[in-house]
Amino acid sequence: MAHLNKTAPPLLVYLAFATVYIVWGSTYFFIQKALAGFPPFILGTFRFLVAGALLMTWCRFKGEQIFDKKNIKYAAISGFLMLGIGNGIVIWVEQFIPSGLVAIMVASAAIWFVILDKPKWKENLSSKSTIAGLIIGFIGVILLFGEQIMHSLNTSQSNMQILGMALLMIGPIAWAGGSLFSKYKSDPQSSVAVNTAWQMIAAGIAFLPGSFLSSEFKGFHWQNIPLDAWLSIGYLIIFGSIAAFSAYVWLLSVRPATQVSTYAYVNPVVAVLLSVCFTNEKVTLIQILGLIVILASVLLINLAKYRASTKPIPASPELQVSKS
Repeated sequence: MAHLNKTAPPLLVYLAFATVYIVWGSTYFFIQKALAGFPPFILGTFRFLVAGALLMTWCRFKGEQIFDKKNIKYAAISGFLMLGIGNGIVIWVEQFIPSGLVAIMVASAAIWFVILDKPKWKENLSSKSTIAGLIIGFIGVILLFGEQIMHSLNTSQSNMQILGMALLMIGPIAWAGGSLFSKYKSDPQSSVAVNTAWQMIAAGIAFLPGSFLSSEFKGFHWQNIPLDAWLSIGYLIIFGSIAAFSAYVWLLSVRPATQVSTYAYVNPVVAVLLSVCFTNEKVTLIQILGLIVILASVLLINLAKYRASTKPIPASPELQVSKS
């Protein structure tokens, strides 16, 4: 896939990053609003099955090849890991844990990308600016939500909150693993939109057993869902899943995984800015410092990748002999 890194139009790359950074940063807010009307597993099932079906219909309309057994298998595995486990855990724990703490735990995905990306170990682990950027970014996220952490530590934790914290350690590993699986196993010639649609359908199906095991359908009535929850799930389907997740899967195919993983640090920044704009929350000096530190870390990680991409490629020995 190395050739893709060079041929991807820069404007499309910037737009895709902006979509993933901004839209996914807003999903913490909209997931909590949607949970006011939907139980967590029904929310995941409905969101991903509808988004996958809409995207698949669009692919069919465009005449793209939809049924490729190998691609479906790889998409199902990566979709189950990323959306079924990674995103599913986030949806479930937001019932018990403040979104700030969730954002911190999810931000650890950026570090797991480096740990699990074996083909890039030599490149990533030898880059001081990449490692420094990852560590500084995680510190920035902790600064951003420092007050929420202290408040949570000073209050007694329920068993569900402790379980949620434990699950949030697994979620980012599943997300990073699924992302890397998608990056390395997906056929470069296959349609990103088709792969994304199958990933979402696989995730939607993965949520169903949780709905039945939790008896969510008992006492659940579609007509009782408030308008706010419908609007929120509509936003999650159109923007969070179809637009942002498609942009993310495409970015994985054209950019280094560590660079794409910077979304995990930027999303909490967007989440905080949204809560300041639309709720009564105020930004503290420590949070402003956290914002600056996070942005500095993203610049450090991108600087390393920029330097690597601008290094001249050494001429082969045969070429040097022919020149002499």
